[in-house]
This record gives sequence, structure tokens and C-alpha cells, in this order.
Amino acid sequence: MPSFEYRAIDKTGRQARGGLDAVNEIDLELRLRRMGLDLIACKPVDRQTSSTLAAGGAITRQDLVNFCFDMEQMVRSGIPILDGLRDMRDTIDSPRFREVLTIMTEDMEAGNVLSQCMASHADVFDRVFINLIRAGEQSGQLPEVFKNLADTIRWQDELISQTKRLLMYPTLTLVVVLAVMGALLVFLVPQIAQLFKSMGMALPMQTRALLAVSEFTKDFWLPIVLLPIIAIVTVVVVVRRSDQAAYLWDYAKLRIPVIGPILQKIILSRFANTFGLMYRSGITVLDAIRISEDVVGNRVVADGLNRAVQQVSGGAGLTETFQNLGLFPPLVIRMLRVGESTGALDVALANVTYFYNRDVKDSVDKGMKMLGPALTLVLGGLIAFVIWAVLGPVYDILGKLKF
Repeated sequence: MPSFEYRAIDKTGRQARGGLDAVNEIDLELRLRRMGLDLIACKPVDRQTSSTLAAGGAITRQDLVNFCFDMEQMVRSGIPILDGLRDMRDTIDSPRFREVLTIMTEDMEAGNVLSQCMASHADVFDRVFINLIRAGEQSGQLPEVFKNLADTIRWQDELISQTKRLLMYPTLTLVVVLAVMGALLVFLVPQIAQLFKSMGMALPMQTRALLAVSEFTKDFWLPIVLLPIIAIVTVVVVVRRSDQAAYLWDYAKLRIPVIGPILQKIILSRFANTFGLMYRSGITVLDAIRISEDVVGNRVVADGLNRAVQQVSGGAGLTETFQNLGLFPPLVIRMLRVGESTGALDVALANVTYFYNRDVKDSVDKGMKMLGPALTLVLGGLIAFVIWAVLGPVYDILGKLKF
């Protein structure tokens, strides 16, 4: 189907721009009218350009949370899903989401169920989302599924914020350290070196070392700045193009001191939350583990889950399988064992999710408390060395002066 770039206005006169698939301009005008827009101008574009335009109005997690909340309330109230989609399409603010809901409405009018309509928009609704909706349709528990999805997406947003907090502070501190050291080596130290040379005095070893580093930094500052950038770009390109490199990179991230164990807990927290949500929604253990491989975001852990699928398929118990992976602590294994033996695995998974949610929060807080003093010591040590190397000869000069 051809794609069009359009410019339109809504009922309030506010302009809207975007991209939409349509058979022709008349079909485009009809689709926009269903979205509450009046077409002003349009032009055909290729699909790559159209997807770029659509990406410009990206659908946020908050949009998905609101969508799940609205759908839960409407389904609980007995409002038909098709009518609910029409109402949301007419009232939603996001042009991109409005376009998605318009297409989903048309698909449902053609006879498709909600999960099939969502499957056509994999860039908006991920594999977990679609499978949970499908399970809710089959079990008649759509309201509970939408409620759990809203809670999960909101939790994922908080988890991402915690991860950013964990990585942002050391990154900013490292940038400050490098900037301070670069300023000292390029501007301050050369001026002091001129003073020492003009006096012809013998310099201690630490001062000579600092001057050598300063000269090297002053002469080769461009390669020093460009090499890390080139290295980062190279690593990104290699990781994206090579599965083996991507696996090694994910493995290395889990082995970073302080940060690595916290990242592993965040990954396992995401897995436990998603796995428990799918199991409670009626998805089988094997399918839940398979789908969770796409959620963890780490190839090492995903490879372990793939091995778990093979072991469970071979007849092994879930607790025994997770214990063999070596990813989960003994307390989690014990909770799963009790849940599996009593037939209350859903309760056990809920406990595991709570355990990891709390453990991640505590680990992030402890990590921040550890990183702060450690980075302060590193920064203080570097500056203390510069002061020692610079002021040592100055004190020698002052001691030789006669007043």
C-alpha cells in the first residue's frame, strides 16, 4: 500500500503532520477524517521516509500506560472493544498513536481480533504485549491483563530511570575528572614548567613525570580526544554487526565491578516480572520462557534461558532448570521450589518479582553510595598528585629565598 506524507488540521485548528498508508488520496482523506483531522496537503513518499516521519512522533511508555488503563476500564464496563478504540482514536493527543488506533479500528471492522490488530504494529506493541492480550482473549481475563500490563510498563519506566541514575553519576564524574586534568595539563602545568626552566633548578621525579605527561598531552591532544570517540564508534559498529562481539560485550557488562552485579539484578528483575505476568495470564511455562528471551536485553542471559527451554522440554523441573543456570540466588530457587511443589507457582513468581524489585532498589542505592566516595577519592588523588608535583619545587624555591 502506498505511503503519504500529510499536513492536516484538527477540530481546534491546530496543524498536524505525519505519515500514513493509504490506497490513494481519497482513502487518505477518509482515514484522516476518522482520526478527527481534515486534510490540507499530501504527497506520496517511500516507506522508509514514511517510517522516519512516524518515528518523529514516537509513542511513549506513558501513552501505553494510558491506553492500557482506558482499555481496562472500558472492558470492565462492558463497552465493546471496537467502540472503545473509536473513542480513544478521537480523543488521543499523540498523532502517531492516533494513526495506529485508526488502522487497528479498520482491522477490527474487517473481522480481526485485538491481538491480531496489535501484531501488525510490532514497533508499538512488543511480543510480550501481544501474547498477553492473546492469552487474555482466550481466558476471558482481558481487564486483568490490561491492568497488569499498565503496572508492568510503569514499573519498567521506573527501572530504566534507576539504570540511568546508576550510570549517569559515574559518567558525569569521569567527564569532570578528565576535563579538570586536561585543563591542568594543557594550561597550568606548562606555565609552571617555564618558571622551573628559567630558574635552572633540579626537579624531583614526580614533577618530571608530570611535565612529561603535560608535554605529551599538549602535543597530541587531538589524537587523545579522537581516539576514545573512534574506539566507541568502532565498538558500537562491531557489536551491531557481529553476534559473537555482541555476546562478549554483554558478558563484559555483567562483569564490571559494582555496576555489573546491579545490571544482572535489573535483568533478572525484568525477567521475573515478565515471566510471572505471562504465567498468571495463562501462557505455558515454555512459551513464557521463550518470549522472555526477547525481554531481558542481554545475550548471555538470553542464552541461559534458551538452555532452560531445552531442559524443561526434556522433562526437567522449573526449579532444577533455574538452579542449573547459575543465575538466580539460593533464596529465589527456594521460593520457586516451594511454589512448584505446592502448586502455587504464580504466588512464588509474585514473591520473586517483589524480591528482585526491592533488591534492585537497594542495590542501586548502595551502588550510588559506593561510587560517590570511590570517584571522589580518584579525583582527589589525581589532583593531589598534581599539587604535590607542582608545589613541591615551589616550596623548595621559597625555602632558598633569603629575606
